[in-house]
Amino acid sequence: VMNSLVQPIVLSGGSGTRLWPLSRMSFPKQFLDLVNDGSLFQSTVSRVNDHQFLSPIIMCNAEHRFIVEDQLKRIQKEAKEVILEPVGRNTGPAVLTAALVAGDKDPNKIILILPSDHLIEDNKKFTQTIISSIPAAQNDHIVLFGVTPKEPHTGYGYIEVTKEKIKSAFNVKAFHEKPSKELAKEYVSKGAHFWNSGIFLFKAKTIIEAFESLEPAMVSACKAALKNAEKDLGFIRLREADYKKCENISLDYSVIEKITNVCCAPLECQWNDLGAWSSVSEVTKTNELGNTKQGDVVFEESTNCYGYSQDGAKLALVGLDNVIAVATKDAILITSKDKSENVKAIVEGIKKQNCNSAVNHKRIYRPWGWYESLDQDERYQVKCLMVKPGAKLSLQSHHHRAEHWVVVSGSVHVTVDGTVSLLSENESTYIPIGATHRLENPGKIPALLIEVQSGSYLGEDDIVRYEDVYGRVKVVA
Repeated sequence: VMNSLVQPIVLSGGSGTRLWPLSRMSFPKQFLDLVNDGSLFQSTVSRVNDHQFLSPIIMCNAEHRFIVEDQLKRIQKEAKEVILEPVGRNTGPAVLTAALVAGDKDPNKIILILPSDHLIEDNKKFTQTIISSIPAAQNDHIVLFGVTPKEPHTGYGYIEVTKEKIKSAFNVKAFHEKPSKELAKEYVSKGAHFWNSGIFLFKAKTIIEAFESLEPAMVSACKAALKNAEKDLGFIRLREADYKKCENISLDYSVIEKITNVCCAPLECQWNDLGAWSSVSEVTKTNELGNTKQGDVVFEESTNCYGYSQDGAKLALVGLDNVIAVATKDAILITSKDKSENVKAIVEGIKKQNCNSAVNHKRIYRPWGWYESLDQDERYQVKCLMVKPGAKLSLQSHHHRAEHWVVVSGSVHVTVDGTVSLLSENESTYIPIGATHRLENPGKIPALLIEVQSGSYLGEDDIVRYEDVYGRVKVVA
């Protein structure tokens, strides 16, 4: 009997810049609670929960590994493997690497490729569609799932199909890039075009053979990156020198559009890739004036607007139509709905100014918890720190700054130059410049602290680490 259990592979490498300022490189859109309870990443992992599916293999950016771990823990799910990409190389190398891992013991293993940042409403229907496409995949076909267009959307790629069917899927005639409005209208009226969902089903062997014939250099690079990978805290860390050699190219461009054994199965459930703020506003409930909001937002004489306010900022829209306004602690975006696809260009511009808000949020996630900058000036900085139960920071010292810690809730062990003390709520301590120190949470609840740094230089790179449970110390012999 052929083992038809499906191996899901969740791709979580994207940076989602079109949803700035909420989505940033350090915490991109797949990890945000945008629409439902829980993030898009969590919904994707939960979607493949049927007995037909194995535990997922997750491909993610090395920088996001602890966010992935934390989000899986919150929904009580485990990954089969978490593979860390040292550099982003688009979906081609990511899919190939995951397929090499998934098909290592069984080349006929059926693989399901899932982007982690899509919104799909009906999980039951989704699962039925995938399962009914397994015979085509077992028959050496690459099944691409297409979404029946509801409107002439210009933000998606289109798949043109013929009337011939392979099992439950159509033969693919051609792929079309994101079209103009006129072309999109023509595609929708013809009825032979689907939106490309980026979701695929195939045997490990089928996709690996396609890469071997079309992208042999990439196969060598991915195999070497895996062979020389390190096992690190349960993650597979690909070797950067090897993985860097891969071309930065999508799965579609590298192989899918060049081979003939591709078919398209219609995905008959609500699907949205939330590729722009206008898409997010479409899937949020509107009031009678067409306005939608999340957070503390008020509308006055405004129609068809979307407002998103994070962290309690009061956002007011007056006398506007067709506008999107997003307010976070350190950035505000205002755009017309029609131009929301262009936010990416703004982020590129901000990056060129070396401005932190293009990449990082105020809250920075670390393996032990997070810290958030509350206030800063030339010679001081105030942060809030959250240390997870059982977690500890590295043993470290600073050359240029002293630190004061005040415990707000929970309790912590503080080590200063070898002396360990227990601090509880409303207690504080002082860390002089140059002192070797460490913070850990021995308790069962998260510990919150306020940290006040003062000194001539307050950069994050003023850290000398001596010991670190998260492997961030380069051991000096």
